[in-house]
Amino acid sequence: MAAPKIPALGYALLGLLQKPSSGYDLRKVFSSTSLKTYSDSPGAIYPALARLEKGGLIRGMVEEGSGLRRRQVFRLTPRGLSELKQWITRPVTREDLVRGQQEIMLRFAFSETVLSPAASIHLLESLEIALKSYIGALREEFEVLKPMVPASGRLAFECGIRETECLLDWAHYALATYEKEGKRKGGTS
Repeated sequence: MAAPKIPALGYALLGLLQKPSSGYDLRKVFSSTSLKTYSDSPGAIYPALARLEKGGLIRGMVEEGSGLRRRQVFRLTPRGLSELKQWITRPVTREDLVRGQQEIMLRFAFSETVLSPAASIHLLESLEIALKSYIGALREEFEVLKPMVPASGRLAFECGIRETECLLDWAHYALATYEKEGKRKGGTS
């Protein structure tokens, strides 16, 4: 039986649970950072934690707090850490790019703390390869569509191409930064 697909919110939680945290602590992180885009709603976070726990990826334990307060603290299990590492290290695909960069950047954000700078570099190199191919395909598609769509459609499509090119420029910059810091030897572009 295949494991159920983990949504981006689930992976965000796994990444944050490198440090044991309560649901309330996690909600605070989501509400006070750019992770808010995944959700800061208890109606999303607590069910996601329950699904991860049911899947054996995290374990919650009730701890005594100050006064009469008790709180449940969640920790990654070895299986959860393994799943997180697999998600981070899988190659970037065209489907990842079509869905947008948010999940790719989430993988990248956790890559160094979960694995190593080498894993971050590997993910960037995978992103670079996927982007080069995708930009070529977008340009070909644009040339076919250009005579058939109004100016607004052409400009919208060009915006998507330019956004993708900007992400490739950023990937080059990020790889150069690792190289400058001595964490990447040589480089491919």
